Amino acid sequence: MNFKLTALLLLFSIGAVSAQQKNWTLQECVEYAVEHNLSVEQYELDLQNAQIDKSDAVGAMLPAVNASSSVTGSTGLSFDPTTNQPVTTTILSASGGITSSLTLFDGLRNLHRLNRAKLNAISNQYRLDDLKDDIRLNVANSYLQILSNKETLKVFEAQFAVSEQDLKRSKELVDAGVLPNGDLLEIEATLANLEQQIVNTQNQVLISRINLAQLLQITDYENFDVLEGDFQVPPSEVLTKAPKEIFAEALTFRNDIKFSQSGIDLANKDLDIAKGAVYPSLGAFFNYNTRYSDQGGFDSSTGSLVPAESFSNQLWINDGISYGARLDIPIFNGFAVKNNIKRSKINVEKAKLQLEQEKLNLETNINQAYVDVTSFSKAYDAAQKTLDARRLAYDYSKERYDVGLMNAFDFSQAQSRVDNAEADLIRTKYDYIFRLKVLEFYFGLPLEMK
Repeated sequence: MNFKLTALLLLFSIGAVSAQQKNWTLQECVEYAVEHNLSVEQYELDLQNAQIDKSDAVGAMLPAVNASSSVTGSTGLSFDPTTNQPVTTTILSASGGITSSLTLFDGLRNLHRLNRAKLNAISNQYRLDDLKDDIRLNVANSYLQILSNKETLKVFEAQFAVSEQDLKRSKELVDAGVLPNGDLLEIEATLANLEQQIVNTQNQVLISRINLAQLLQITDYENFDVLEGDFQVPPSEVLTKAPKEIFAEALTFRNDIKFSQSGIDLANKDLDIAKGAVYPSLGAFFNYNTRYSDQGGFDSSTGSLVPAESFSNQLWINDGISYGARLDIPIFNGFAVKNNIKRSKINVEKAKLQLEQEKLNLETNINQAYVDVTSFSKAYDAAQKTLDARRLAYDYSKERYDVGLMNAFDFSQAQSRVDNAEADLIRTKYDYIFRLKVLEFYFGLPLEMK
């Protein structure tokens, strides 16, 4: 029994550690960020409000029904509500009724409000989706920054291991009298510098992990990490497209453009609502009411008081209905309607200008992304060529150093140039990948790393 319990606890512990050490893919990070981001949750609440506004607009087109009732007691001289005769006594009376009203015509404003509410719900959905797009790009940038820092750390650690071997060989050469002791000190200084770079890069890895975790609303920074892999510059069909083609495609699906277009539709609906106030409004109403009193009546034929009818009988005897229609014609209202129409027209023009501005911003961003991809592609190729040349120079310097034809200072400089070239290659590679992903994103391709 103890053995089984121990085995179960061991399996549980292994499962818990595995869950804590989960490495996230880019797609998982993007999906999690979109689902748990606080701004997204706020925008989703705004969308729910917009959907409630649509329900309000539908309700405004339906009849309004209200019921009322009251119970009154009075002592002294008062009027009997059922006979309207003055009496001096204590009276207990009750009344109740149901009233219904319906707007028949109001310049189609209720209909325009309903259509506006529908458009506003769509607009809020575009606004929410645009925010999610921005989050996806931010997550991708942070994710690639972690990968870049990790790859740079691996380079420095590998160079540190090589430098340790150089230090060991240098000690042997110094002991053999081939190299002076100063060269050994130079190698030790190079090792110390690499160790410092490793510590700095480890800090950068941690900071970049924390930044991504914060975007994902994750507080367990210690156990949060991303999936590592040998990511290379991916081939992309977007490189075969011209900026104008990418821009034309982006106009068909970008949520920021759709959001601005919906702003024009909303402004036009506001204008229709403002114009509706110029027309007369027509409404109808219907009312049913009844009343009760504990006072009896007076029979003139016998000259005697008649006891009060029962409560149920009085409800039928004293009931009544009223109905009618109401027409309101606007004549003069202090220029309020006229000025509201003018403001609505101005808002339509502002919405149109906002759409044009969004299009210009999108075209500028696409052109900038295209230039960035071209520039970083060239920078990446140049960094690769530089690294190849630095490695050849380093191999040549190492051969000279091993036979005593180069001092340790010059040899450490050659190694430092290789380190810097490798770090620069990693930086330009991930800068290029991110710019490429941005351009693909503008073309409608999903954010993913393979």
